[in-house]
Amino acid sequence: MNLAEYEVKACPSTIYYVPNFISREEETQILQAVSNAPKPKWTQLSNRRLINYGGIPHPKGMIAETLPRWLDQFVDRINRLDVFEPGTKANHVLVNEYLPGQGIMPHLDGPLFLPTITTISCGSHTVLEYFEQTEGEPTLAAGGPLIRQCVARLLIEPRSLLVVKHDMYHRYLHGIQEQDHDVIDERIVNLVTAEADGGAKFGDVLPRTTRLSLTIRHVPKTTKMKIKLF
Repeated sequence: MNLAEYEVKACPSTIYYVPNFISREEETQILQAVSNAPKPKWTQLSNRRLINYGGIPHPKGMIAETLPRWLDQFVDRINRLDVFEPGTKANHVLVNEYLPGQGIMPHLDGPLFLPTITTISCGSHTVLEYFEQTEGEPTLAAGGPLIRQCVARLLIEPRSLLVVKHDMYHRYLHGIQEQDHDVIDERIVNLVTAEADGGAKFGDVLPRTTRLSLTIRHVPKTTKMKIKLF
């Protein structure tokens, strides 16, 4: 695969969006494997739940754990794209589960990870938004909510791959609105790619269902020894 062919040109550098990166059968395999995960593996947050595979990232170092075998083929496929630094392979997978109406506040992924993020989506679509960071103290316009400038909105379809690097990793916040449907309009910067692949088109109203995302990345600071985290 020549990843350069999938660069989203209508947003700052650099995002690649690959529709149908995995097959429907592989999507079913992922959904089944995650549904079989023991309940203690899940961390419940207020707006979603998640599983860390490979260890739990920490500033003092991630205690490296072996990834489950069902993830191997997907991690290997990402590694073959050579999106990380030379000689670097993915060693961590974060599984996020979003129910309809759930999302995540705009944020940066930060320095614990190599600044390249790859995400495979399963189940539902979502719309991912990128924002300029707000410098200094937040300012309120006429007593209203904090206003951030949205620089890009991407339709993230089931079975797709998203790769984020450079300024879009370091500079821009990313988040998902807490809503149960999305209106596909002219603000979607990868809409041409979605339409060309037979997916969503301008004017569609897409109800959300349960979405699983597999964020596959590299944690540079790892250890095989137990460390005192607190």
